Amino acid sequence: MMSGVTSGTGSASCRFAHYFVVCGLDTETGLEPEELAGESFEQSPLRRSFKSKVLAHYPESTDRSPFNRDAVNMLCMPHGLSFRSQADGREHHFHSFTVAQDDGTRSYGFVHTYYEAVTSAQITTAMQTLHQMHHVEHYSTSSSSSSSASSPSTSSMDSLVSSLDELDADSLSACLGCAAGSFQPARDTLYASKALCLLTPLPFLHAAHHFLSQLHQTVTSQAAPPLPLESYIHNILYEVPVPPPGRSLQFHGVQGPIVCQQPGPEELPLGDYPLGEAFSLLGVENMVRLLTSVLLETQVLLYSQDYQRLMTVAEGITNLLFPFQWQHVYLPILPVPLHHLLDAPVPFLIGIQRKDCSQCSTLDLSHEANLCFVDIDNHRVDPPEDLPLFPDQPELILELNEVLLRFGLQPHGGATTGNPAPAAPLCLSSLVLEDLMEDRRNGNLGGEELAVLERLQALARRCGEGGVEGGKTLGRAFQEEEEELNAAKMNVQLREVFAGRFAVIFGRYEEFVIHSAPDLESWLGNRDGTSNFDKGSFLSVQPAPHLHFLSWFLETAMFSSFLDSKVLSRWADQEPLQRVFDGRLEREHPYDTLEDDPGNRRYRKCSVLHKSAQAMERRLLKVDHTAIHPHLLDMRIGQGRHQQGCFPRLQADVLAQGHNTNKWSSRNTRRSDIKRPVTNDTTSGLGNDQREKYSPGRRSLNQSKLLDPSPSAVTQIQRGFVEGLLSECRLKTRRMLMERMGKESVELGQGEASITGLQENTLIHSLCDLLERTWGHGLLLKQGRSALWSHLLHCQANGEKMEPPSPAESPVSNGLDSMRLEEGLAPPKGSFVQDMRFVQTMSEGLSEMGRARAWIHLSLEKKVLSQHLKLLLANQNLIRQLYKPHAFLLCEEEREQFLFHLLSLNTVDYLCFTRTFTSISIPYRVVITPMKKLSIAMTMSNPWVCVSGELGDSGVRQIPKNTQEIIFQCQNLGRLSTLQLGQENSGLLAKCLVDCVIVHNEITGHTYRFPCGRWLGKGVGDGSLERVLIGQLVSPRGEEESGRWTGTPPEQGSPPQSGHMGSLGRCNNRLSSVQVQEEMREAVNNLVKHFHKAEQERGNLTALLCGEEGLVHSLEQFLLHGFKSSRLFQRSVFIWDFVEKVVVSMETADQMGDLRGSTELCDSLCHYANAINASPRNIGKEGKFQLLVCLGVRDQLLPQWLPLLAESHLTARLYEESALVQDHAAVNSLSRILHTLHEFPITLETALIKGVDL
Repeated sequence: MMSGVTSGTGSASCRFAHYFVVCGLDTETGLEPEELAGESFEQSPLRRSFKSKVLAHYPESTDRSPFNRDAVNMLCMPHGLSFRSQADGREHHFHSFTVAQDDGTRSYGFVHTYYEAVTSAQITTAMQTLHQMHHVEHYSTSSSSSSSASSPSTSSMDSLVSSLDELDADSLSACLGCAAGSFQPARDTLYASKALCLLTPLPFLHAAHHFLSQLHQTVTSQAAPPLPLESYIHNILYEVPVPPPGRSLQFHGVQGPIVCQQPGPEELPLGDYPLGEAFSLLGVENMVRLLTSVLLETQVLLYSQDYQRLMTVAEGITNLLFPFQWQHVYLPILPVPLHHLLDAPVPFLIGIQRKDCSQCSTLDLSHEANLCFVDIDNHRVDPPEDLPLFPDQPELILELNEVLLRFGLQPHGGATTGNPAPAAPLCLSSLVLEDLMEDRRNGNLGGEELAVLERLQALARRCGEGGVEGGKTLGRAFQEEEEELNAAKMNVQLREVFAGRFAVIFGRYEEFVIHSAPDLESWLGNRDGTSNFDKGSFLSVQPAPHLHFLSWFLETAMFSSFLDSKVLSRWADQEPLQRVFDGRLEREHPYDTLEDDPGNRRYRKCSVLHKSAQAMERRLLKVDHTAIHPHLLDMRIGQGRHQQGCFPRLQADVLAQGHNTNKWSSRNTRRSDIKRPVTNDTTSGLGNDQREKYSPGRRSLNQSKLLDPSPSAVTQIQRGFVEGLLSECRLKTRRMLMERMGKESVELGQGEASITGLQENTLIHSLCDLLERTWGHGLLLKQGRSALWSHLLHCQANGEKMEPPSPAESPVSNGLDSMRLEEGLAPPKGSFVQDMRFVQTMSEGLSEMGRARAWIHLSLEKKVLSQHLKLLLANQNLIRQLYKPHAFLLCEEEREQFLFHLLSLNTVDYLCFTRTFTSISIPYRVVITPMKKLSIAMTMSNPWVCVSGELGDSGVRQIPKNTQEIIFQCQNLGRLSTLQLGQENSGLLAKCLVDCVIVHNEITGHTYRFPCGRWLGKGVGDGSLERVLIGQLVSPRGEEESGRWTGTPPEQGSPPQSGHMGSLGRCNNRLSSVQVQEEMREAVNNLVKHFHKAEQERGNLTALLCGEEGLVHSLEQFLLHGFKSSRLFQRSVFIWDFVEKVVVSMETADQMGDLRGSTELCDSLCHYANAINASPRNIGKEGKFQLLVCLGVRDQLLPQWLPLLAESHLTARLYEESALVQDHAAVNSLSRILHTLHEFPITLETALIKGVDL
């Protein structure tokens, strides 16, 4: 074995431990109440918390890890200093904590707390005085009226703090004044809590626990230790190094040897916290839910009576994030003085202690809309609403269950966290060991027995060197070692399962990383304006069930940080976690070639479980390095004598630094033998200034300030939260604009293939979360789960009486709205209270958070979100009543900027409310507008309309006589696409030249215009009694908020009269053959692009087929090109007339036996034309031709029909020689172009094909 090294002259980062700390009662300052604990003075002084102090820490400071006295003191004793008497329970306990540095690195603290007898007469007298005052106060309180029995509360106390202690005070009030609550120095012994702490750079949980446990056993033992305690503490501070990667190290505590190990460079990073215990406490399903919440960066609140349970779950869940890292507030143990951080409007992972017998219902949290509450003691996880499933979650849970069952643990939460059955009996004597060795010599042992024997022999040698810890038997020591080994193996296997999942999901992530910057400086300068990842293309190759989770995860800070590290690795050292992950992906790539379709890949279990566990097992069973043994130091003799139960005052001078002051220094090996441990500093290859540029998240989240409870630091932290909310709003709105307007897709090379609809929903959801966190910041008293909805309810209650009548109740308003609709303008938008009323009447079973999100979706779709929130914030008196002074909503400048950023969302059109709440009932208003310039009165006989959208149609709705409009209510139709307008066949007098039809959604405010420009009536035009009109969304105009911004491009509508080419009689100008062919190619190209878009972003297919510049219109122009006109005043000739003549000619030739060409194709054209003519619908000649083209495209027959029309003998008679239909090359070219549509499934709306059974 190699001996270890002394690091006294080396860097502190190479040492196993940075600091040894003692916290407890400072007899010089006396008893100071912990004011921030929020405890009631009705409690007995022995039940109150007092301020603890750092009594000593060694060394004073180190270069890379400065000592944070206040933070360490708070985390060693999170609830302050406590006292007990000899009649109380004084169990010692262990817990750990973590302290994050400003550069992103962490230190780990391990604390052993016990109760030590108080020898200071000043302290005992002070405690006696407090008890006397308490009894006098209790006597006077109990004799007074019941109204004075309420506990005084400090106005500055946070509501959460008071609620945490409320139940505890009540439970103790019954026993106030009893004998057990009294304290008499002459009769009782006073004990105060004391904490022994070890601060390490890496989470060596078990090794630190063993060292502190042995140290405490020595202090409480009657016998003095072999060496002064300074020798052991000096040894672990300066002479025990961090084990090299892939190696194990043995060092010695006070009572025996201790082993620790560090994973190799290709293994998962060190994770010593027992994942098995976390899974046993919460259950597999709950752990997966918790991990999903952490991955999506929700606010996570852990709740337990045991500090170490908080740390076990928090560290366990963050260890499962590999290769990603948590980027936000991380305080698994939140000391009482820092409870103001529960008000933080940012993602956090925080743990708070449950007081005795209290329930989670006593908590009063301002943020619940996006909170994952984890009640560890009751084995319960309450995730946020609408939390997506982790990819392949059922299969993942089954695989995790198998791992747990393999180690003897039940996968359901609440199972006892006892260790697995021991592999050896409890008591093994040396005689049994001798018998086993004899069997080995005789060859009577198998492979497993030999392995056990070798471990027993190794354990016996170690115990022989340092004695058995705490007087344990050899069998007990072997059992504990077996349990720790099994727990470590289970840790590795559970982590490998999740690492394997991430490797499958992100196995080809490098193909989608965008390296757009030529150098580091340009990348750092444009980080906010560019994207590092082609999210749309990545999502397009993922399985459909995974998209909900992945679209959210790609927007998180941890994924962005992961990508930043990847891009930065071009110019700097690669981040360690990413190096390990990329190395694993390279080894896995050969196995991925079998999966041709990653979107339909099958679940694949982790294949390296046993291999990874064996590597760790070998290190623990066969120690690679041994550190220097503790030894006598050059120190004054006689100080710090052993006194049972009291930790001595150590000699600071010998522990201040690690000089070689011993005769064993010659055993030191070279420092280069021990490699520097892996750190999490992702920018080790950069200078300090560049590292600051690279780490904006770390710079804005000052970790050292978070742990500072001083008023100035708290003010600075709250100010940072306000600035962070404003910055987040700016980035989110900018991202939403880029996503909606399509600019980002062009920049990323996604083109039309991006699935922006899914990403848009994700961004809107994150906006709702941002608004909830903003409205929850600094809230004084929470009145519901949604802070925003509670504020809306307050405003509704205050402003209900002053609310103007709704448009439906005002006849004047109705008339004005109709005039605006006829002009193509949207009517005025309702107030936020009217929108609230509608949300409250929605029969969707929405929770408070669901209603708030529905209101946000509705306001965003109506382009009034900023305007509504501005009105909501106008009542500053109400806001001052609801919020603390530091709240974001009371910061005027930031609030105005926040609203300005939201105002920019008015520049784009959203249908988020319409597409999300599909089952609600919505009122629609339909207005028919005649052609005004002809001054012809509208005469229609029993007109009717049928409105269709992407979610369905309204059915036939009769319009009342002598009116031009109708209001009806039906289930949400989605985005409107077509409208059928018709009337009864009542003779030649019932006719009307219709300009357009306007449809207005009374809830979302969207107005659709359905252009017509044609006659509706018998004997006029094409004789149609029914028109199918194509709608277009009218962008709102005349709003003061919108400024000069323009919305998204409008959709195509029905061909207007001036440009319609359906008949020769209305053809005012003739296009050249080149223009006609170009328009034809453009119409087909638009259809091809339509099907390459994401399904949610494809828009209206009917508009591309039948709208202006659509396929039908372009084909009409092609067939009208070169059509002969012999007389000047000839009646209108429609393309359908030509088709009918060709069909009659074909049928005649077929009967005569003179039919040329494919009989099957001719039969199909005749069959379709006759079926359309036989339809009961009076759709006119233009409608019939439109229907023929649509059916031909759907059934892939149109490219074959065109040559039939061109080759007919009628074509030469009806067309000029220069006509395109007479040009065989042009006809063949058009057929090839139309043939490209065959690969796409074209589904026609019911409004188009109703009445035709083909």
